[in-house]
Amino acid sequence: MSAGVDQHTERTLGQLVATATADLHALVHDEIALAKAEMRRDVKKAGIGGGSFIVAGALALFGIPVLSFAAAYGLHALGLALGWSFLIVFGAHFVLAAAIGAFGYARVKRINKPEKTIASARQTMEVFSGVRPGGRTTQSGRKPTDGVARSTS
Repeated sequence: MSAGVDQHTERTLGQLVATATADLHALVHDEIALAKAEMRRDVKKAGIGGGSFIVAGALALFGIPVLSFAAAYGLHALGLALGWSFLIVFGAHFVLAAAIGAFGYARVKRINKPEKTIASARQTMEVFSGVRPGGRTTQSGRKPTDGVARSTS
């Protein structure tokens, strides 16, 4: 290389603005992609938990009447009184519904907030908090127009 050639060429203001705009666009696009990826995982967990709640509710409300009657009459055939037979069948359905409800609650409780997205967004805000329009940063954190009196219309 020749000694007189500068390896770093000066870029114009338009090129710098175009680069900054493209970088900001890519940053926002990546933030959205990260949020989608984290939410996709959590939506699956919520779907499983919600489905479990629906199954538990259907079992508790309807109690599968035909099976309930068959079980109650089966216990009655074994020698229990009919009333006690129906009470035992109801208790079994209630315990099953409680177990499925607890399973659904445990699945929904595992859903996490999108921590990576939140941390990345906070980091981005910290980077842009000290930037003034035009790309110049302030040392004191004040805007150059803070001391200027303005008329209100």
